[in-house]
Amino acid sequence: MNNPLLDPVLLLGLLAFGSLLLALPLAFWGLSGSPQAPTAKLVRGLVVAANLLLTTQLLWRWLDSGHFPISNLYESLCFLAWGCTLTQLLVERSWPSGLVPAATTPMALVCVAFASFALPETLKNAAPLVPALRSSWLVMHVSVIMMSYAALLVGSLLSVAVLITEPSKVLELRSSSIGSGGYQKAHLNQGESISLQGSYFGLGERLDNLSYRTITVGFLLLTVGIISGAVWANEAWGSWWSWDPKETWALICWLVYAAYLHTRLTRGWQGRKPAWLAMGGLVVITVCYIGVNLLGIGLHSYGWFFDG
Repeated sequence: MNNPLLDPVLLLGLLAFGSLLLALPLAFWGLSGSPQAPTAKLVRGLVVAANLLLTTQLLWRWLDSGHFPISNLYESLCFLAWGCTLTQLLVERSWPSGLVPAATTPMALVCVAFASFALPETLKNAAPLVPALRSSWLVMHVSVIMMSYAALLVGSLLSVAVLITEPSKVLELRSSSIGSGGYQKAHLNQGESISLQGSYFGLGERLDNLSYRTITVGFLLLTVGIISGAVWANEAWGSWWSWDPKETWALICWLVYAAYLHTRLTRGWQGRKPAWLAMGGLVVITVCYIGVNLLGIGLHSYGWFFDG
């Protein structure tokens, strides 16, 4: 059994877990405070520290193993946690609100915790890549897919926050949710002159705005990832699409989020209605990523429950 205090990769993972574990209660504590309050800055600093620790961990494993760190479920979960923390920091840059870390930090924490404490040692050790994975497509396809999952997960969690915050308030969204936080209203004065007055989005509108934009980025990345995966599959196995369980669930995931974007762009849905679709997407991603992997079925599985 590996000693995590002697293995730099495992130790960096534990340090990232500790940083996120400390950040989570502080994020909830700082919900009522200002984004510039010391608690909010401390939470942001802890998330940045966790992201840097995960970056160092992945680079260390890459140099140590000689291949992109995606050979097992441990590396995959750490990469997903890295993507979630990075996406969270980018979203916070767009809107520095205490709601963002409170809603999204749990996902990265769960990924690192599951990787560090729930997985058996056989899935933590670096392993040689199977012949089909020894391709230049590995870095491109896997990294894009994992970043799409991170963006979709963070966007979906922000949609959950839309449902939880101000549940009794009727959301009257006054834009396409593409704006960054405000717009201008035109008023007709008594002299029939027109004046413009600034108006700003409320809490639910801002969350809906961020969720929509984040999910849009994740959907585009998922589309690129699926296409690159099909090209790679044709190169490795001579078939563009084999209805492998992971491929099938990735397609289901794509359809769910395509429906989310369709309802917003063509039917004008905003606020809580598309948020329920995003919640469904959260469940589908969980099955696609964790469920298929742990059942040990298909060409994309790392295996565990039914392994060996």
